[in-house]
Amino acid sequence: MIAKKWLPAVIAASLLLGYAAPAPASAESTPYESYNYNYWEEAVPAPAAYVPDRTLSGKDLGVGNFLDPGDMVVAANGLIYIADSGNGRIICLDSDWKVNKVISGFDNKGKAEKFKNPSGLYVNQEGNLYIADTDNGRIVVLSPGGDLLRMIEQPKSDILPADFKFIPVKVTVDQAERVYVIAKGIFEGIMQFDKNGDFIGYVGTNKVKRDYTEYLWRLLSTKAQKAQMALFVPTEFSNIDVDSKGFLYATNIDPGSKEPIKRLNPSGEDVLKRFGYFDVKGDIRFRISIGPSKFTDIKVLANGMYSALDANQGKVFTYNDEGDLLYVYGGKGNQVGTFKIPAAIEFSGGNQLVLDRGKGNIVIFKPTRFGTSVNQAVGYHYNGEDARAVPVWKEVLKLNSNYDIAYIGIGKSLLMDKSNKEALKYFKLGMDRDGYSVAFKRYRREVMQEHFGTFLTVIMILVSGWLAFKLFRFWRRKRLSGRSRQTSQNLKEGKAHEAGFH
Repeated sequence: MIAKKWLPAVIAASLLLGYAAPAPASAESTPYESYNYNYWEEAVPAPAAYVPDRTLSGKDLGVGNFLDPGDMVVAANGLIYIADSGNGRIICLDSDWKVNKVISGFDNKGKAEKFKNPSGLYVNQEGNLYIADTDNGRIVVLSPGGDLLRMIEQPKSDILPADFKFIPVKVTVDQAERVYVIAKGIFEGIMQFDKNGDFIGYVGTNKVKRDYTEYLWRLLSTKAQKAQMALFVPTEFSNIDVDSKGFLYATNIDPGSKEPIKRLNPSGEDVLKRFGYFDVKGDIRFRISIGPSKFTDIKVLANGMYSALDANQGKVFTYNDEGDLLYVYGGKGNQVGTFKIPAAIEFSGGNQLVLDRGKGNIVIFKPTRFGTSVNQAVGYHYNGEDARAVPVWKEVLKLNSNYDIAYIGIGKSLLMDKSNKEALKYFKLGMDRDGYSVAFKRYRREVMQEHFGTFLTVIMILVSGWLAFKLFRFWRRKRLSGRSRQTSQNLKEGKAHEAGFH
């Protein structure tokens, strides 16, 4: 009896201990929680995709401490450029993290020019360096050797106000040598310049949803009250990057936006795919005291993937080309792998790099087995090699059996391979309703085609049997009716004969 009394308590204690024990996020320790969101928008533990490897400061590199570094870019040849904004210089490193050169200025027709708070960098395929020399109000273009090629200064245009002041903060360039600039105080969109540096207009505009409650309140307010209220103006873009197809990826600083990341085509239209469970906006759930994600940089990766840097929470969110959240890493803190004021994100040699303005250093993250497998599987799917993606997705599921994207990836591969019945199972596990519907329709059609001959034969037999039965009944009724008439006639004749006899 005593054992029976204690048994429920023991079971309850075991369950509590099981739930209290934290799920291992990764085989490698991380100073932050690694998680993802499921179909119900619940944050669930997940293996870490990237873990911190080491940090590098200006002092470690032998160039003195960084002061408010603002940007970082990796060139096609592997050189790494860092905008040491507070010190007014550009630090260039090779792929082994050795200082290649320090660019503090340039020669402008015999006159020595210095940078003043350079905040944005970009390097094109030829190795030309574009610098947003913010406080000097210009874009400086240098050759790989450091020679001045051209400058974009105060633009002239009828669509610009007379008192406009050009203050560039971020810059990128497409394959047609069009220069895109994010400037302070510009709400109309991203400024666009041709290859000669002439201003040709704006690209993209952040739409603002009007608050009608505030609008009505403004109608009833005094002039002094109206002056203190926020205007209904679009928010500024915070950063930009360009992919190999010439599409611009841009982030804005509006924390309440449902579209803080955009993919702009040449016409300025947002064509970012958002086919995932939830909006492409970073954290779905967050503490009210911290607030939603606020993206300050974006990096286009290979195979349609992109990573967005959330300065508000110090996290990196990576998505595939369809808008599925692949993984999250990072956080705010003082440990290696956490940030104080993250400013820029880059990709180099398989590693991801994050520039921390607050700590004045670069954090180098290396991929884990889980992260490498996810990136590889996404790459196979993006390039149409779904058959090769399946074993990699299965490897991912061994590391994280709750990874819905892997189930969906396998389901898509099976769908391409016309294994519709198998695809149904994986789409169901991945909670992909659209994929399940497509697989079900195809499987139903497949079953119908496979058994159509048998089905038609059965129908024909049933119809023939029914017709034969109807004919038999008709013949039988006719025969019985004939017999009945014959019997009646015989009876009549018999009665008549008896009457004549008598």
